[in-house]
Amino acid sequence: MRDRIVKALPFTAVTINDGFWAPRQKTNSEATIPHELAQCQKTGRIDNFAKAGGLMSGEFEGIFFNDSDVYKWVEAASYTLSTHPNPAWEAELDEVIAKIAASQQPDGYLNTYFTLVEPTKRWQNLGIMHELYCAGHLFEAAVAHYQATGKRNLLDVACRFADLIDSLFGPGKRDGLPGHEGIEIALVKLAGVTGEPRYTALAEYFVTRRGHSPSVFEKELENPDIPGGLDSYRHHFTRDGKFEGHYAQAHLPIQQQTECVGHAVRAMYLYSAAADIAAETGDTDILNALDILWKNVTEKRLYVTGGVGPSGHNEGFTNDYELPNFSAYAETCASIGLIFWAHRMFLLHGASRFVDVLETALYNGALSGISLDGTGFFYQNPLASYGDRFRHEWFGCACCPPNIARLLASIGQYIYAESDEGLWVNLYVGGTAEATVAQNVSVKLTQETDYPWAGDVALTIDPEVPVSFALNLRVPGWCEQFEARVNGRVYKPETNSDGYLSITREWHADDSVELRFDMPVARVYAHPLVRENVGRFALRRGPIVYCFEDVDNPDGVFQTLSLSGEVALETTFNDELLGGVTLIRGMGTVLDASEWDNNLYLPTKPKMRQLEVTAIPYYAWCNRGTSQMSVWVL
Repeated sequence: MRDRIVKALPFTAVTINDGFWAPRQKTNSEATIPHELAQCQKTGRIDNFAKAGGLMSGEFEGIFFNDSDVYKWVEAASYTLSTHPNPAWEAELDEVIAKIAASQQPDGYLNTYFTLVEPTKRWQNLGIMHELYCAGHLFEAAVAHYQATGKRNLLDVACRFADLIDSLFGPGKRDGLPGHEGIEIALVKLAGVTGEPRYTALAEYFVTRRGHSPSVFEKELENPDIPGGLDSYRHHFTRDGKFEGHYAQAHLPIQQQTECVGHAVRAMYLYSAAADIAAETGDTDILNALDILWKNVTEKRLYVTGGVGPSGHNEGFTNDYELPNFSAYAETCASIGLIFWAHRMFLLHGASRFVDVLETALYNGALSGISLDGTGFFYQNPLASYGDRFRHEWFGCACCPPNIARLLASIGQYIYAESDEGLWVNLYVGGTAEATVAQNVSVKLTQETDYPWAGDVALTIDPEVPVSFALNLRVPGWCEQFEARVNGRVYKPETNSDGYLSITREWHADDSVELRFDMPVARVYAHPLVRENVGRFALRRGPIVYCFEDVDNPDGVFQTLSLSGEVALETTFNDELLGGVTLIRGMGTVLDASEWDNNLYLPTKPKMRQLEVTAIPYYAWCNRGTSQMSVWVL
């Protein structure tokens, strides 16, 4: 096992108290998580555990992987108990955990679908039926619950199931892999809190066995009595009658993969797990492959909002530069998965460019997946709409709602990192953190900021004794000019090759650092091969990508809206709109169709007219009813 040089500061060491994320965590605790619990109860997801445990009678309800939604809810609720302690809440969570524990079989197996529906067909359709995927979400929930509460009840359940899986799969045992990745990340987390190296070894097996020939998924296709049937399997894993593994990233070993392919969420989870394995083992072949895959997605297959996976056909990737706007799939879970991967790439490399992508996905592609009131959700996140999109209170396939809930509840773990040599401040979020530096000296960090609306950040560094270490402050990739002061004196800012302002000195109690990042409105242009955006641009200010919504710009003017380079764009903060947002306003021109009546073609050139237009943050669109919207304008 290789010790990581940089470690994330855990969510338990971070308190968020600012004007942007603190209200969202409060909404998550008071609205989203109760709403999702009610949905899990209403749809039979929790009853499935009671039925499998003999606590009530009845048949399995829903989709075969519905257990995973409950586990993600448990994970979100557990994180929330750390940030928003609530005895009543904890009692409800304990009731759900008790039903999960009751459904565990004598040998440790835990999956309500197979227990209730096909008990003799365990492990026969790993490619489609999500047994290992569901197990992974159980393990992640158990780790979060243990870290947040110190209770071992769910952790013990998880370890019994993990031990069963480890006894069945691995070198010299049964050959099997998860069709939907996820358990690999979870096993590394489980190893981290239990100290059990077998779990990491199993995660390494699942990551490195994938993509080898003959494929375990191809073998499963030979079973005519496969649970769930062969039709779905063939749809995802065959092309022209032949096995094809791209959908599940099973076409090549991870060390040989060079393009992000297939189902986007699965890909993000695989790459995240591979990064964990590279960190644990020092496998340079995996690390080199991840670097190549990172370049592929960020240079050719990433939406400006941090969305990934443009196609609804495979819920995933297609070709380089294929990034449509209206039909963009950009699943909320995929942006969340990108955050997981980006964070791990930062921990491997210590470079700010990975956090730049994390931040973009966090403030835009992922955050757009949940309404401001916390009870409406997007599964897909298009970059333009004709007004036919609306937020849902739940989905039949409900992976996204509890996924965004667990992200919001655990956001503290992405803000800071620590090592023996120093501290890293990656995200500018108001609050406090407790870290450890050289000679195990405890340091309290305090941030005060109105980020992302303003670029001013005040940090107070308070070590228990004077101590020398490097304070590494991320300079966002979108920022071209910034100022820094240490204890009120101007500090000549020079970013290092990793994109950080690194201040190495002896720090004393109540030392301060002040940062000021310039936040002008920027026009962002797409690569010329992104055909839909040729001649168009998007607006960005700080980490926030903007869009034009017809609530503010009637008559769908954004479709022909032109904002030439000479147009002055002004910003204003409106604390009463959309929970408080900075708006971008300016004068634009649009094609005037008033004289065309019902004519489709005329020999005359359309006239232009001027009007004032308003752009809002992309994450906040569709919070005032259905509407037309566009990120890209002429």
